[in-house]
Amino acid sequence: MAKFLVETYYTCSFKVSHYLDNIDKENIKNIEKRDDGKLEILDVKLDNRKTKNLEKVEKSKISVVDKGIPKTDQKNSHKINQEILSRNIIDNNKGKRFSMPDRRKGYIQKASIGDHKVYLHTGEYEDGKIGEIFIDTSKEGELVKATMNNFAIAVSLGLQYGVPLDEFVNAFVDTKFEPSGKVFGNDRILSASSILDYIFRELAISYLNREDLAHTPSIGGSENFDEANSDENLEDKTQFLKLVKDITSKGFVRSNYKKKFVDMSDIRIDLKGKK
Repeated sequence: MAKFLVETYYTCSFKVSHYLDNIDKENIKNIEKRDDGKLEILDVKLDNRKTKNLEKVEKSKISVVDKGIPKTDQKNSHKINQEILSRNIIDNNKGKRFSMPDRRKGYIQKASIGDHKVYLHTGEYEDGKIGEIFIDTSKEGELVKATMNNFAIAVSLGLQYGVPLDEFVNAFVDTKFEPSGKVFGNDRILSASSILDYIFRELAISYLNREDLAHTPSIGGSENFDEANSDENLEDKTQFLKLVKDITSKGFVRSNYKKKFVDMSDIRIDLKGKK
């Protein structure tokens, strides 16, 4: 029996999707270091197959030799390939809508501006990023209600197509029209120059940590929370933090997951009834 070595070469086409809140040069440079991308194999093709007769080669000389480019060039080529891949990812995501999951998280904020009640509903992706809003008003005519509903749909579509929330905040904060004045029912916003001003202040505080747009300081917890926890304790709570993020609305807790922790490990509940 003759001994043969069969070498098979394949070409694998795959796609890695990264969901970025803000696309900038720093994210693009470091995107190859991220491990949160979703890998999808598109196609696997057989290129060619080579057969070598091992009997013609001395056993002592059989070795695997890399005949490719030098190591220094390999590093440069790897960086170039990663840059090309990241650019292709961004290009592929342009004009693509990321639909909301069927079962989603979010919160409802009720507030009053003057004599007008405003209900803000939000919907979030699985990672906590906002993807839709609904606006309900009272004591308004059908024209105003329809306009606000369609405005919320337009903003939601923009968010789902990748428009950063920052752009909406910068565009609509400080807009002035009636109703305006004191705000009741919101612990962070005391006044607003319009309904849109109030809505995007609320969204900026809840999802972007824009404390500069709030009128009252945050009362989510102690400022020295991070300093009080050592690295070991922080590692122990990593899994619990991930669980909290998965089941809690980011907007409802205003991104302050750590400050919302309640340690109940020492609490014991007596479930025995009285005789």
